[in-house]
Amino acid sequence: MKLKTLIEAGDPEQIATGFQFLEGPIWHPDGYLLFSDIPANRIYKWDGERAESWREPSGNSNGLTLDRQGRVIACEHGNRRVSRAEADGTLVVIAETYNGKRLNSPNDVVVKSDGTIYFTDPPYGIEEDQREQPCNGLYRIQPDGGVELVLDDFDLPNGLAFSPNETVLYVGDARRRRHVRSFDVSSDGTLNNSRIFADMAHPQPGSPDGMKVDQEGNLYVTGATGVWVFEPDGTHLGVIGLPERPANCTWGDADRQTLYITARTSLYRVRVKVPGCAVIPA
Repeated sequence: MKLKTLIEAGDPEQIATGFQFLEGPIWHPDGYLLFSDIPANRIYKWDGERAESWREPSGNSNGLTLDRQGRVIACEHGNRRVSRAEADGTLVVIAETYNGKRLNSPNDVVVKSDGTIYFTDPPYGIEEDQREQPCNGLYRIQPDGGVELVLDDFDLPNGLAFSPNETVLYVGDARRRRHVRSFDVSSDGTLNNSRIFADMAHPQPGSPDGMKVDQEGNLYVTGATGVWVFEPDGTHLGVIGLPERPANCTWGDADRQTLYITARTSLYRVRVKVPGCAVIPA
């Protein structure tokens, strides 16, 4: 398979610009895109024509996702917590400590179909003397609200995504390692059989960051020079090139065949031939 069999003809289209550092795009079922501008301390809503503030302050939100009820889950990079926005706009903190100590700075987040929330916690949003957690971990929030450390052996864990059937979890490990790891997901949600799924080292700056999976199990990972695309067996199909280094991506539009990409100061989109997996797990 070649990348051109997955991507429609043409370069990604820039649809909004003038931001500071974009992250965490998520397509809302009501038909609009939400995304974070971390330094601006704001979540934007893009309605197809223009971007406007949706939440400010956002706690310097980074990764966003939706839970089973369609509520927005945000990794608040600056507030060092994970929050949930209720339908009426009320914010509920769902994770801010582990073992009585503050989290580092939650980065990205996914929700499993049983309601369990997995998030990564590198220290990008804090100074070293502010660190309370001894590791840069991968955590999960159980449906009953309990917070558990799943794995602690990452350098800088970042983006994460489940395979379509949720039997595999992909996690990017950044900065020095610059690779994507994959894990088998047990029925109880624990992870086993760690292996390197893809090496994303490149002469240009950029490490594996946000990622999404399509319905055929192909993995789209933001990194150096653009969005890297891999088959389920790890075969590298190519890179969707961008003029700015991307940080995250999501599937959007009613058919989930538009890949929306946040890249530094701008928002881009490109049409794909294979629909992406639904953000709200089935």
